Amino acid sequence: MQIQKNYNSTYYMKKNIAIVAGGYSSEIVVSLKSAKGIESFIDKEKYNLYIAILTKEKWVIELPEGKTTPIDKNDFSFYVNDNKINIDFVYITIHGTPGENGLLQGYFEMINMPYSSCGVLASSLTFNKFVCNYYLKGFGITVSPSVRLLKGDSINENEIVNQLGLPVFVKPNDGGSSFGVTKVTEIEQLNQAIQKAFSEGNEVIIESFISGTEVTCGCYKTKEKKVVFPLTEVVTENEFFDFDAKYNGQSDEITPARISQELTEKIQEKTSRIYDLLGAKGIIRVDYIIRNNEESVILEVNTTPGMTATSFIPQQVQAAGLDIKDVMTDIIENELN
Repeated sequence: MQIQKNYNSTYYMKKNIAIVAGGYSSEIVVSLKSAKGIESFIDKEKYNLYIAILTKEKWVIELPEGKTTPIDKNDFSFYVNDNKINIDFVYITIHGTPGENGLLQGYFEMINMPYSSCGVLASSLTFNKFVCNYYLKGFGITVSPSVRLLKGDSINENEIVNQLGLPVFVKPNDGGSSFGVTKVTEIEQLNQAIQKAFSEGNEVIIESFISGTEVTCGCYKTKEKKVVFPLTEVVTENEFFDFDAKYNGQSDEITPARISQELTEKIQEKTSRIYDLLGAKGIIRVDYIIRNNEESVILEVNTTPGMTATSFIPQQVQAAGLDIKDVMTDIIENELN
């Protein structure tokens, strides 16, 4: 990150962008990686960039040499060398609470701060996997059968298995998708998996396992354009696409996916429709399983997808023949203008 020490006229003419990372959950490690990715993607000739780290303990701006300066929560401003810096736009890349579930969006709405991601309602809705999937099911979108548990609910393993079968996926319903997730193949594993998921949130979702090809599709829309990216196919030797598969190289990600053009277009159209049904904003990514090589079943909607150099969205942008710098500019300018 570069901060000009001589605050010249060129510096003041640029808009100030804060890349907001951190968060209050285990997903913080992913968020910090995405922040560095986004910092490398945004056009530094057009914008002054700052990385904001938000944790339960403090909200700060990163400065050179490992230093930080506190953020004034009244207007999200801060001081550098006795100069007050007002932020013009924030790019939210917090995975998990409070940046993915509508809380931070509500704060930025109240202080009239333009931001990159979905609004309060869409963020809150998509953060709750069970509610989101059944909302979309009402519009004819195919979802995996699932059960939701709240803390304090009695757990009847036999009833769950009778309803969903085995294997099942057990994961936090109101948290990030990388932690607390277990693939359960035997009923004896179910209770422990549920407790593991509860360690990451207050709700648990248990979903039927669907065999097939996993793909993911990114999309964004502005006032002038609609962009749906090529699909990425995910292949991993792990039990499922877990943290190591996502971030420690234990998977093959093939863009574009090795499926027919007809099926590709159907999934792209479905992704665009989901974007509209949710009233989404900024970049989203929708994950699917293709069952029997013909039917796409939605897994979940990500409203703050990972944005490291090797994440799905940058891969899809490149495969589409686009420049990630231009995509970032689209997202920013759509909110500023």
